[in-house]
Amino acid sequence: MSKKNMVCIVCPMGCRLTVTTNENAPLGYVVEGNKCKRGEDYGIKELTNPTRVITSTVKITNAHLRRLPVRTDGAVPKNKIDECMKVINSINVKSPIKVGEIIIPNILGTGIDLIATRDM
Repeated sequence: MSKKNMVCIVCPMGCRLTVTTNENAPLGYVVEGNKCKRGEDYGIKELTNPTRVITSTVKITNAHLRRLPVRTDGAVPKNKIDECMKVINSINVKSPIKVGEIIIPNILGTGIDLIATRDM
């Protein structure tokens, strides 16, 4: 039986969670300290498959600024963030770009797209 303490980041409450492995629990884990169901889901997901949304910039040519702000349209596995950033840092897009336009489709086969967050 292992225990992990963490702070839930799903909402501004910042509940202090304690996630314990328990083979008898329906999901294999017991989450304590959460004030809502989302906290329980977050605690289990954070231990089993942590993910994050990436926000960054890419180089852009023929625009009034040199960098275009971008983000992923979903969360990518934490263990692929470094690889994603290498891909993101290696590309150069050409304007015009519209907000929401896909810059890199299906980045690293994750099913998540990198999209522009600004017209340029």
